[in-house]
Parts: sequence; structure tokens; C-alpha cells
Amino acid sequence: MEQNKQRIVVKVGTSTLTHDSGAVDLRSMEHLVRVLSDLSGAGHEVILVTSGAIAVGTARLGLPERPRELRMKQAAAAVGQCRMMHIYDKLFSEYNRTMAQILLTGDDVEDPERAEHLRSTFSALLEMGVIPVVNENDSVSSAEIETGHHKVLGDNDTLSAIVAELCQADLLVLLSDIDGLYNADPKRYPGARLLHQVRELTPEILEMAGGAGSWRGTGGMATKLSAARVAMAAGCDMVITNGERMEDLYGIVEGQDIGTRFIASR
Repeated sequence: MEQNKQRIVVKVGTSTLTHDSGAVDLRSMEHLVRVLSDLSGAGHEVILVTSGAIAVGTARLGLPERPRELRMKQAAAAVGQCRMMHIYDKLFSEYNRTMAQILLTGDDVEDPERAEHLRSTFSALLEMGVIPVVNENDSVSSAEIETGHHKVLGDNDTLSAIVAELCQADLLVLLSDIDGLYNADPKRYPGARLLHQVRELTPEILEMAGGAGSWRGTGGMATKLSAARVAMAAGCDMVITNGERMEDLYGIVEGQDIGTRFIASR
């Protein structure tokens, strides 16, 4: 794998970006931005797919819990998105990087003409050394937050894989609250083994994916494996790793055995 000048999509989940209270985890965000800015400075093209708008908006509005009503969830997302972009912009500026916000819905990537415009926009931004920060447009798109699924998007794991495909990225990294894909539940089986490399999504591999909210993380391993399928088909490697160790991104970009790497056939 070519190590110099890769196009890298990094997806970060809500659990990595926020405290249990829903407030922004500034230390985690600052660490992420520093590493991404450094990778950009080293010549890589970096795209960030971020979650967390509803959680941050809920905390910002002082609501006692995440809203259940769709219109309130979308209102919280609008407030949270604004708050997060303000923080990202401030942090990236400190490391002399310019960021851009891109909000997507399923229709944007399904429609060929809109997808082509998107591809051109990403291409222009990356050409100028800008770091695009992407999220699903929760204020207008109800698919994910209302039903948990959509035929195209529906979760930021899938969204990040579609962005990687759209941008013809070399590498997609999912920063999660898990170390990677294990051959068994590590909490129940102390001898469970972390799989470092997966070359094919066999029935056995798919069998290892629990449902959402299982020990395998809030997003569920199933959504991560469907993201892997999209990325691998597009010729893009995908890595699942723990977001608590942002420094691992350096080793992952160099091709080291960190987390679980799904290797695309080229």
C-alpha cells in the first residue's frame, strides 16, 4: 500500500465525542483535530465524518434526556450541529487548517447528478487543502433518527463508507468504542481473539456481528460490516479501531496491525 499521500476518511462516533452527560468531550475532540491536522500537514487528504449533533444539542438545550419526538430530535440536531462546527472550526484554526461543513441526506448520494456535484465539491476542497467535515443532515433527514435505517444512509458508519466510495478514498477508519472485530464476545470469553485482517466478508465473519447496542458498541458491528462491504467493493481498505487512542491513526495510515483491517482487493 502506498504510504505517501493517501486520501483518508475518518468517522468518529458520538460515544467518542461526548461525555455520558451528552456534553462535548473537548479533550477527545482536540486530540482528534490535532492528529487529523498533522496527517493533513504530512500531505494526506483528510475527510472527517462526525456524529453527535443530537446528543450535543440535547445537552446544549438543557433537556433532561434525548428527545423522543422527531421534530424535537431534529431541533436538537440543528442546535448541536451548529455547536459542534463552531468547536471544530476553532480547533482546526488553531492548527492552521481550514475546514468545511458538508451535510448530506440519502437523496444527495442516490441522485447521480447530485452525487457528481458532491464529488466535484469534495475534490475542489481537498485540492485546496481544506478538511471537509461531514454529517447526515438530521434536521431534514428523518430516516436515521426516526427508524434507525434507510435504504442508503441510516447511520454514520454507512454514510462514511458512501463518502469514501464517492471520493475514491484509499482508507476509511471507523473510530468506535471497541478495539475491532473479535471472534467471540471478549466480555464473556476472556480468550476471545481480535481479528487483525479480514480479506472477505464470509458468512462466519458476518455471524460475529451482534445487533446494535450489543457489547460490540452502540452502532452495532452489523452496520460496521455493511460499511466494510461498501468500502471494499470501492477498492478502499477499512479499519475499525478504538477512538480512545487517537494516536493509533498514525500507525493505521502506515498499514500497521491496529484494530481490524478489512482489506479491499485491488
